[in-house]
Amino acid sequence: MDPPSDNGMEPPLSQETFEDLWSLLPAMQTVNCPEVGFQDLDYPLPLPPTMTTLQEGGITSTFTPPSSTAVPSTEDYPGNHLLQLEFEQNGTAKSVTCTYSPDLNKLFCQSAKTCPVLIHVQAPPPSGSVLRAVAVYKKSEHMAEVVKRCPHHERSMEPGDDYAPRSHLIRVEGNSMAQYAEDVNGRHSVCLPYEEPQVGSQCTTILLNYMCNSSCMGGMNRRPIMTIITLESKEGVLLGRRCFEVRVCACPGRDRRTEEENFTKKKELKGSGKRAISNPQTLEVLIPKKRLVTEEEVFTLQIRGRERYDMLKKINDALECQDNKAEPQKLTLKCRKCRDEIKPKKGKKLLVKDELDSE
Repeated sequence: MDPPSDNGMEPPLSQETFEDLWSLLPAMQTVNCPEVGFQDLDYPLPLPPTMTTLQEGGITSTFTPPSSTAVPSTEDYPGNHLLQLEFEQNGTAKSVTCTYSPDLNKLFCQSAKTCPVLIHVQAPPPSGSVLRAVAVYKKSEHMAEVVKRCPHHERSMEPGDDYAPRSHLIRVEGNSMAQYAEDVNGRHSVCLPYEEPQVGSQCTTILLNYMCNSSCMGGMNRRPIMTIITLESKEGVLLGRRCFEVRVCACPGRDRRTEEENFTKKKELKGSGKRAISNPQTLEVLIPKKRLVTEEEVFTLQIRGRERYDMLKKINDALECQDNKAEPQKLTLKCRKCRDEIKPKKGKKLLVKDELDSE
């Protein structure tokens, strides 16, 4: 080292002195970083978020990428572990933010509100298993399209945008281990490790958020969607699948009550139609009886104008003559009965049409 200067201050360090001090530092792991231009950096670099390891679930690498199937299946498959989904019963009050209809197998919820989903399995899955949630359109003509948020909600800042892509509709709340993926077809999914139920509980709870309304233009645009929740092994093998319909609206309780009433009415109409077709003999018996009653009824018609009255009277007389020729015996009996019922007034003799003609 250089001797001290006259003013008592040490001279600046030279290049040789810096190398001597650097060699005294403990050896550290070197990382190759060609993008920066250095081949050997003597300080550790943090791993990117996509390479985060999950030690709690037994996963030592990233999640298995989602399946690249263009049209995911929406059929329930409990699998060997008997996967089941349960929902909290919140009723149909206006104040509820999330409610489930067992009759419709449909979840009604508000946008960006917590929707608890209870995961139940009878046999524990293998270590490292994961749960995946995917949103698809229900109708076949829209099923190939990817369910995304509308451009308005995608541009707006929402809670959770720091760790989740803004274009994803489904998000997981309260779980930092959730990862968001996109397959080769552009379909979105969120994946999180399966956790065994806590002591005293039989279900594992996951909290889902739907970040866009079903009526948003440019997004779902009033097209019904379904949520597919799958249980997969760490190698990507499907262990179970459950599906349910979702409607994201402003008043879940009201919409659930309305759709359940419409479903009940449609079911009753469908059931009544089946009973009428299955018993045709009763229908054939009732129709002739009703016709006989209607033919014997007498109606009074008010007509304006003498000419119109005479024209309609001729038509009526012609129809009666036609009926008289078809059933002469019945007419004779009917006329005799009417003649017997009518009594002459003031002792006068009742004249019949035939007697008037003879006179």
